[in-house]
Amino acid sequence: MSTTRESPAPLSACDEPLATAYDVALLDLDGVVYVGPDPVPEAPENLRKAAKEGMRIGYITNNASRPASVVAEHLASFGLDVIGEDVVTSAQAAAKLISQDFPKGSPVLVIGGEGLYVALEEYGLEAVRSSDANPVAVVQGFHPDVNWVMLADGAHAINEGARWYATNLDLTIPTAGGKAPGNGTLVQAVRAAVEVDPTVAGKPEPPLLETSIERLKAERPLMIGDRLDSDIAGAHAVGIASLWVATGVNDAYDLAAAPKNQRPTYVGAGLSALAEKHPGVTVEGSKHTCKGWTAEVVDQAVVVKGEGEPFDGLRAILSATWAAVDAAPKPVAKTAAKGASLARRPLPKPGPAPGSIKIDEALHRVGLSG
Repeated sequence: MSTTRESPAPLSACDEPLATAYDVALLDLDGVVYVGPDPVPEAPENLRKAAKEGMRIGYITNNASRPASVVAEHLASFGLDVIGEDVVTSAQAAAKLISQDFPKGSPVLVIGGEGLYVALEEYGLEAVRSSDANPVAVVQGFHPDVNWVMLADGAHAINEGARWYATNLDLTIPTAGGKAPGNGTLVQAVRAAVEVDPTVAGKPEPPLLETSIERLKAERPLMIGDRLDSDIAGAHAVGIASLWVATGVNDAYDLAAAPKNQRPTYVGAGLSALAEKHPGVTVEGSKHTCKGWTAEVVDQAVVVKGEGEPFDGLRAILSATWAAVDAAPKPVAKTAAKGASLARRPLPKPGPAPGSIKIDEALHRVGLSG
C-alpha cells in the first residue's frame, strides 16, 4: 500500500470533537494508553467515550515483544472493549514485509520474543533460533530477554547474506521507572558488526501505519502519540492527521524545537482531547492568537499575554516559535570595505535555530511550566 495523502497543517482547527471528525484512532500504546503494566490515568475512560461517539479504536505499537492477542488482553484488563484484531504491532508489519520478499516457509532468524514468532507464523514464515538454520532473513524486535548471544548470532547471519529487518529504531521506551533502552539501541549494537542497514517496519517508517490503516479499514485515520520522532513523524510520512499528547516521552520544549515533519496537527494534555474541539491559530504580523492568548517572539524569547485554557496558550506559543524558526533569512545591508570601490554582498542573517527560542516564562504564564 502506498499513499498520496498530505498531512493537515500543524495546529489545524477542528470545529467538532476529534472523536466524530475521524473514523479510526491509531493509538500508540507506551506513554499514551499505558506505562508499564498500568494505564495512563483516565485513558481508558476517555477511549470508552470516544468509542461511544462512533470512533473505532485501534492500538498501534512499535513494541514487538508481545503478540497482538496478548496486548489485547492487557488492554481489556483496563475495562476496554478490545480484541486481537484491534491491535497492530510492528512485528506484524515486519513479518508482512518479509512475506512480500520471500516465499512461504522461508526460514527467518528471530532476535526478539514471542511477538515476532507469532507474527512470522501468521504470515507463513518459519521462525528459527540459530544462524545454523541458514535463514534468508533476520528480524529484530525489542524483548527484555534479548542478549549478546542473540545479537552476535544475528550479526553472523547478516554477514553471511541474510536480509535484515528491524521492527523499529526507538532508542528508548517508557517504563514505570523512567526511560529505558529500546530496540533502536540494540539495533545499533548489531549495526556495529555488519555493513548494511536494516529495513525498518515501525514508525516513523510507513509500513506499520499503512498496515494499520488497511487492517482497520480507516478512511479518516488519526494517529495519536507521545513521541514526535516516531508517532508524529510517522503520521507525516503517510499523510494523515496526528494528535500529540503530553503523557509520555516528549514535552512542550521538544515540541517547540520540532522540525517540520514532527509537528502535530493537534495537541492535547491527554486522550481527553478526543472529546474536544481544537481551535486554530490566527496570525497578524508577529502576533499569534489562539482563543484568549496571544504570543510573539521578542529578543529570542516568546512573550505571551491573555488568559484562557493552558493548551490554547501552548498553541499560540508553538505557532509563534515555529514561525520565527521557519522565517526566511533576513537580508543584511551592504557595507563598503575601506578603500574598496564596490560593496561586498553580505550573507543573509539566518533565523534562530530550533530550540534556541526561550519559552520557559511563556509556559509558566499559561500554566504549563515544569
